[in-house]
Amino acid sequence: MYRLIRDQLFRLEAEEAHEFAARWMERAQSIPILLRVIARSSAPPANAAREVLGMRFRSPVGIAAGFDKNARMMPMLAALGFGFVEIGTVTLHPQPGNPRPRLFRYKEANALVNRMGFNNDGADAVAARLRDWTREVPLFVNIGKNRDVPLDRAVDAYGACAAKLTPHADAVVVNLSSPNTPSLRELQRPEHLEPILRAVKLDKPLLVKIAPDIDDALLAEICDVCVRLADGMICTNTTVEKPAGIPEAGGLSGEPLLARSTAVLAKVRARVGARFPLVGVGGIFTADDVRAKLAAGADLVQVYTSFIYQGPSLPRRLAS
Repeated sequence: MYRLIRDQLFRLEAEEAHEFAARWMERAQSIPILLRVIARSSAPPANAAREVLGMRFRSPVGIAAGFDKNARMMPMLAALGFGFVEIGTVTLHPQPGNPRPRLFRYKEANALVNRMGFNNDGADAVAARLRDWTREVPLFVNIGKNRDVPLDRAVDAYGACAAKLTPHADAVVVNLSSPNTPSLRELQRPEHLEPILRAVKLDKPLLVKIAPDIDDALLAEICDVCVRLADGMICTNTTVEKPAGIPEAGGLSGEPLLARSTAVLAKVRARVGARFPLVGVGGIFTADDVRAKLAAGADLVQVYTSFIYQGPSLPRRLAS
């Protein structure tokens, strides 16, 4: 059935289709009996549960940041069987993001390119929504800096954003790796990364989301800082390296990212050791892809692009 719905959605411009689907998810989750029916039919198998970061996850499969930027669909995402939900990226102040169009489908490649630019409602509005949600699964909150914040003020921006959102989260994710905010990836360098992590570290687990386009020397430095100052890492964000036939500027996600992101994940695991929590994300479409991430060192995994292409049955299918 989702294939028929998807065909109609894909007639719309990509971001318009996402907004349409989001509105329907919000409406559906406002009907308690419908939400309960969906949750019963989508529940992951009991043997999928695991303990990571001191939390119980009913499934290792979560929804990545970017799908629910403004914390509007959390009840539905939990009901659909995701083991955890990551919202954001959220910045201290609201911002509109980059000009549209800024989201592009490449159906033949099972891929997306986005150059959204951290469009979001801001930390205060998102914090209010988080306060109102009784969490049914672990909630990760992904934070970034506003576009107009210079690099030398990034520490203050991340610290203030974390202070507003951390009380309503189970874990905080520091996003320093989006390719769509100018110079943001410079903040992954140790001289920037270390003070940012010190500023945002409060009383909840702290993870760092890294880019897949990092040379081995810098990757090793990032890992060493994270082992000292963070509680885990997310490997990886989108890539700016694109195959022929995908000309749009922005970050590439989906199947073409699988090999690159999994290779980075394996390098990170080798550097940080066996016990440091890692989340593998990038290109997961099948249960075999999940197994590949786990074999490369992931404790948990996340999806985004495959959820767009394959629909509501995906979380349970990947967890089975």
